[in-house]
Amino acid sequence: MDVIRYPIGTYIEQPFSDQQLKEWLLDIRFLPNHLEHSINNLDEFQLKTSYREGGWSILQIVHHLADSHMNAFIRTKLALTEDNPIIKPYDQDSWAETPEIFSTPVNVSITLLHALHLRWYELLKGLSTSQWERAIVHPEYNMQMTIWNILGKYAWHSKHHVAQINALRERKGW
Repeated sequence: MDVIRYPIGTYIEQPFSDQQLKEWLLDIRFLPNHLEHSINNLDEFQLKTSYREGGWSILQIVHHLADSHMNAFIRTKLALTEDNPIIKPYDQDSWAETPEIFSTPVNVSITLLHALHLRWYELLKGLSTSQWERAIVHPEYNMQMTIWNILGKYAWHSKHHVAQINALRERKGW
């Protein structure tokens, strides 16, 4: 496995458990803090540095997290309010290249993530056992994803990208 690309490994689905739920909820709640800490005191050159050859820059990763997690929050709400809705996939690589990615300061997406993750955490922590099984349909993968699957994937996603930034900082001695 490419440890630079996947410093914490790839996502592995986990069965529902109260302990796993507590851990993943904390991952969602505190991603903005961990992300903010990971980019603390980086200058413009460092923010524009790719975490690996051919990979996104730190700037793109931060904005990607905001884009991706907004979509995940909306998908969670759709799963709660509709019966197996088919979601709209998007091309994350193209989204990471749109003009505002390069002109918007990273603190805008960090601020957005603080608000979004607080809302998402509050939503998730109040779910009943049966609500964790509510699902969306992801047409790109031709599969159903439960809210439990969404939580697990995005808890991992949060730690995955923060680890990429922290690993780059360590490799560069920043």
